[in-house]
Amino acid sequence: MIQTRELFEIALAVPTIVDVGQTPLGGRKIATVTGGTFEGERIRGTVMPSPGGDWLLMRTDGVLTLDVRLTLQTDDGAIIYMSYKGLRHGPPDVMAKLAKGEDVDPSAYYFRATPTFETASETYAWTNRIVSIATGRRIATGPIYQVFEVL
Repeated sequence: MIQTRELFEIALAVPTIVDVGQTPLGGRKIATVTGGTFEGERIRGTVMPSPGGDWLLMRTDGVLTLDVRLTLQTDDGAIIYMSYKGLRHGPPDVMAKLAKGEDVDPSAYYFRATPTFETASETYAWTNRIVSIATGRRIATGPIYQVFEVL
């Protein structure tokens, strides 16, 4: 049995997505993350506007892969590098609604990620030593994740 503890909720602002086109690996898009917020019992702050982004790949089997890199700044000024890989997929009609920016019940599709953290902060050094998982949902302005520490 896997046990987890909530780490934080993070909401990302993604105003632009560049469509690279159909590459040999699939449909490639690059999303710019311009900010956001994260908040939990032990850690909270903002997502720095730069650098940050999501390198998306729509595979031929209909699964969207995520490769995200973010810079977090805690409310007490610490800098934490957060990166994660993830998958998002679901029925074609549900995915079409998400692509249009429509609000879709997150239970109608699969959206999971595996965040890791890196920091020089002594206060948050514990984030360097944890495994985490996340469940996501997509709204028009960007993704929102519930991030959990695996105990």
